[in-house]
Formats: sequence, structure tokens, C-alpha cells
Amino acid sequence: MNREFKPYPFEAKHHDARLPELADGREKTRHPVTIVGGGPVGFAIALGLAKHGVRSVLIEADESVCYGSRAICISRRSLEIVERLGALDGFLAKGLPWTGGRSFYRNDEVLHFTMPQDENQKLPPMVNLAQYHIEQFLLDAAERHADLIDIRWRTRVTAVRQDAHGATLTLSTPLGEYETRTDWLVAADGGRSTVREALGLKLTGTSYEGRYVIVDILLDSARPTERLAYFDPASNPGSTVLVHKQPGNVWRIDYQLRDGEDADEAVKPENVMPRVQSLLDMMGETAPWSPVWITVYKANALTLERYRHGRALFAGDAAHLVPIFGVRGANSGIDDADNLAWKLAWVVQGRAGERLLDSYSDERVFAAHENLGYGTKSTEFMAPPSFAFELMRTAVLSLALKHPGVRSLINPRQTSAIAYTASPLNVVSDTLASGPAPGAVLPECPLSIVERGAITEGYLTDLVGPRFTAFHFSADGAVPPAVAALEAAFAARKMPFALVPLARRQPADITRQCGWDRTGRLFPMYGAAADTLYLVRPDGHVLGRWQGAGDALANGIARALAALDHALRA
Repeated sequence: MNREFKPYPFEAKHHDARLPELADGREKTRHPVTIVGGGPVGFAIALGLAKHGVRSVLIEADESVCYGSRAICISRRSLEIVERLGALDGFLAKGLPWTGGRSFYRNDEVLHFTMPQDENQKLPPMVNLAQYHIEQFLLDAAERHADLIDIRWRTRVTAVRQDAHGATLTLSTPLGEYETRTDWLVAADGGRSTVREALGLKLTGTSYEGRYVIVDILLDSARPTERLAYFDPASNPGSTVLVHKQPGNVWRIDYQLRDGEDADEAVKPENVMPRVQSLLDMMGETAPWSPVWITVYKANALTLERYRHGRALFAGDAAHLVPIFGVRGANSGIDDADNLAWKLAWVVQGRAGERLLDSYSDERVFAAHENLGYGTKSTEFMAPPSFAFELMRTAVLSLALKHPGVRSLINPRQTSAIAYTASPLNVVSDTLASGPAPGAVLPECPLSIVERGAITEGYLTDLVGPRFTAFHFSADGAVPPAVAALEAAFAARKMPFALVPLARRQPADITRQCGWDRTGRLFPMYGAAADTLYLVRPDGHVLGRWQGAGDALANGIARALAALDHALRA
């Protein structure tokens, strides 16, 4: 039901299919990891594995990055992950940053919201960037790792067999069919996942009746980048309309269909064009415009109950479908990739047992339920599923005109980083009264980075890498013996690790990497005093934290290492 008009201001490179070396229709090489799906999530997983030195094969049915109107909003948390994957420059150069939005009821503004943004932040809270750009920038990064990422275009999965040691995939290409074997299979092949269907798995949850027409248009406008929502507008009475500005003078317009409207009729240009023109007239946009893409969207709030099934792991839309309201779809998938990549890499490399992958499922299913909860609330407001919900929404919008206290109910609840508060990896035995608790993402803060005799300005997240990182807070960067012993303890476990001192004042020794709290904001943000220690995972989540000196700190570290051994080795 998609309709394409003139091309987007983007030209994708087309790729040919190829066959690997075969013997009797089977690929000779067995792979440690095979990823099905070359969207943002599949590429992010492949790049995450490559950062840990793990090879993967990525299977993609199409011949190029995607085309059409899909994900367009990338969150700060996703940008942080993309930076670690080595693809951030393109996102920031091309994307349009924004910090908030406005909602209107009929002719009146009823909400002006802003997302968290202060002087501590390195990255904008959100950028608008079409999915074809997202995929291209990730593909560019993947091609720089050609020795570790084998991308196979125009290759479709037609069958999947799984056993205790891995999976066998039957693959179809224009050049012929063949089988390939893999130790681990990652399904990132979207909402209509072939792998999920082949394994007989079903998403559960709620599908909403409310439908939206999605229209991308080309329009040259100087209007600022912000999220615009119109409830019961004069241009489309009884409907809800969302508007987002994208790079290249592309504008995304979503408008709700009324009950009883036929979807096939709704996407016909003769029915779409007058509605879009009426909206633009209402907005005061007078420049010429032309349609690029038209389709129909239906909100779903669905998830698998588990994301690990034997040797198959599910991520992104293959694992869960989240309503578009609050822009949690692609962002939650990128978070899946960040969580899965380091754990799968460590299992492949023998640094951890398979049980670590169960923690991927535990944490990301928990995250999916949080996302679905917020997405469901937003959907029920944006596209009321019953008369009662519609009555409530009308009451809230009417009251919001004169009563600011109810305006928060209109807030679209944009995606934000999720804390794994009940993660089996957390070490919850700390004495800190404030700061990020175990399971939380590190809050950002500017600092000076001291290394190799030089001092540069940076941010705390610059010090997080594909490893465990211990941040030790002290007055001058001195490290007590109990903390210094962590380097030997992790080396004995053959786990990547870095010990990074964080000092209140400029350290005397500037040969070793450390952070200097030049703004004076870092220590209060982390509830830190002398001899405070945070142990951080490769994905930037806090594993544990302790405060104290001498035996108290040594005992806390010993308990943390024992808990970590149990989580990784079981």
C-alpha cells in the first residue's frame, strides 16, 4: 500500500549478490555469528561485534539500504551508542537536532515541551534523520571493518534449522541457493521476521485499530525543527496530525484516518493531496511542495516473551513492535544491539558462559515492557481506541487551554535511557545516597582528559570503551592498592578492562589516563567523595558502586568480582 512519487534527495548504491565457496550446496566455512537483517539494528550489532574483534556475516534481502519513510528520530542515547560504533560524524553532520515541540488543540497551543538539555550534555536530545541516511552511515562504518563484517546483499533466508550447537540457514540469491552454518544466529529482520516465523514464535500484545497515513513531501521551509502535533485541526477536523522536518527539505506528515475510511482509498493522491494542502495552508506554509511517499501505518504494541531461543537471538522489530509515538522503535532496537553485541562477543570468545545471553533477554524484555507501557499510553491519547478514551482526551485538551497543570498529560513521553533496575548483573551493595544506581546509564558530564602528557577537553562517556571500566574518584587521582588490584584481577579473567582515576583537581602525574573534574559538577552528580568507585559495563550501564577506604572498599570489590564471575561463567 506504499506509493512512491519523485525520488528522495538521496541516492543509494546498489550491491550485487555473490556466492561464497561451496561444497555440495553448502558453504565450506562455519561462522561464529550470522545476523539476518541489514537495517539499523543489524548493522549496529555487526559493528558492536567488530569492536570486540568478532567476525560476523550479515544477510540482507535487498540490494541497497532502505527506501521509503521509516524511522526518522534518533535519541541522545542512540547517538551515544552510534559514537562508540564509529559512525557518529555522519549523524551529526546530516541530522537536524531538536529539543522539544508544540501541541495545538484546534487553533490554540496547549503544550510547549522541552527534553532534558543542559550544559553537561555532549549530544542533542534528538536528531531527525531518515532511515536511509541512518543505514548508509552505519554501512559506511561497517565497510571500514570489511575484515570482520561480511555483508551479503540480495540474499534471503528461506529456512532455518537449529540444534544445540548452532543453526543451519537455507539462503536464496539470484545466483542460486545454498546452506550456511553458524554458531549463533541473530534475527534483526524486522516486524515480519522470517527467522521468527521459521522458528514458530509469535509476538504477543495489542494491535490498535487507529490508522495513520504517512506522507513525505518535499517543501523548502525555514520553519525550525521541532515536533508539531495538531489535535482536531481546522485542516482535518476530528483527526490528529504530526509533523516532523527532516534533512533535504523532506517533511514527514502523519495524519489519523477517521473511523470507516478505506485505507486503499486513503492513500490515493487525489485524497491525500487536498489534506496536505489544507494542513500547509493552516500552518502558513506557502512554498510549492510535492509528494515523495505515501503509506498507511497501524500502531502495534507487541513483543516476544523471550529474546533468546536456544542459539537464536532476537533484536529490534523482530523482537518487539513499539508504537511510533515517542520514537521508541529504532531507538529501542539500537539499544538492543548495544546490549547484545558485547555479551555475544564475550560468549563467542570464551570469556563468558551462555548464561550471559539470558541477561540480554532479561534486560531487553524489561526495557520492551517499559517502552510498550509508555507507547501504549501515548497511542491511547494520539489515536483513542474507544469513545471513553476520546472523551478523556477531549477533556484534557479543553482544560489545557486555561489550566497548565494538566498539560503534562499531553506530553508525548519521548524515549529516554532505561535503567536495568532488576538486572541479574547488578551488584547492589553500595552505600551511596545519590548518583546513578546499578543498572542505570552513566549521566554525561564534561571533564578534562589527562593522558600521555597532554590535557584535552572531553566528556565522561569518552572514557567508556568495549571493556569494563572502573572509575575511581579521589582528590588527586591517586589509586589505593585495593583498586589498583582490579587490573590484575580482570587480566587473570582475560576480560578487557580499564582503570580510570577521576580527580577533583589537576593530577600531578599526567602520563596515565585520568579525568579531571574541571567544572566541579562531576563529583556531586555521582554522589562521590574520596575513594568512590563505579564499575561500568561495556554498554555504559553501571554494574556496581562503592564508597569507602581500606578493607571496606576491598571487601566490596571482592564481592563484586565474585558476583561477576557467577554471572559470566555460569
